[in-house]
Amino acid sequence: MALNIVKLCVGAASIEDLEIWQQGRLAAMKAVGEVPRIVHTTFQTPKRQTELLDGGSLYWVIKGLIQVRQRILGFDDGTKADGSACCLFILAPELVPVRPMPRRPFQGWRYLTSSDVPADLAGGAADGVAAMPPKMRKDLADLGLI
Repeated sequence: MALNIVKLCVGAASIEDLEIWQQGRLAAMKAVGEVPRIVHTTFQTPKRQTELLDGGSLYWVIKGLIQVRQRILGFDDGTKADGSACCLFILAPELVPVRPMPRRPFQGWRYLTSSDVPADLAGGAADGVAAMPPKMRKDLADLGLI
């Protein structure tokens, strides 16, 4: 069974904001001749990498709700702008909307077991939820309707 990570998505107001930021980052990498890849930097390196790489995803908390996930492809060592060492989470470019689930603020990241993850919204009647405007998704989730 895959293990997952949950992380606050600071600075994004919606899934669309996250997508725009990541696409801009990919374009900037291409422009300077780097191999484009989606990465997220963090101070702590996961000790359970093998379990995370067995189909695990990073679940993003946006505006107090787990709203979207990205599959974890790998890990690498990196350096932050200030020169400090960090861990790079290498992520798949596809953003997969999930059924919004409330999540209180926390620092860093947390492991999330497969039994605790929200269901994907891709396919069937759930597509209507994924297509809703971000504010409507949040309001309905706050009311416990989705």
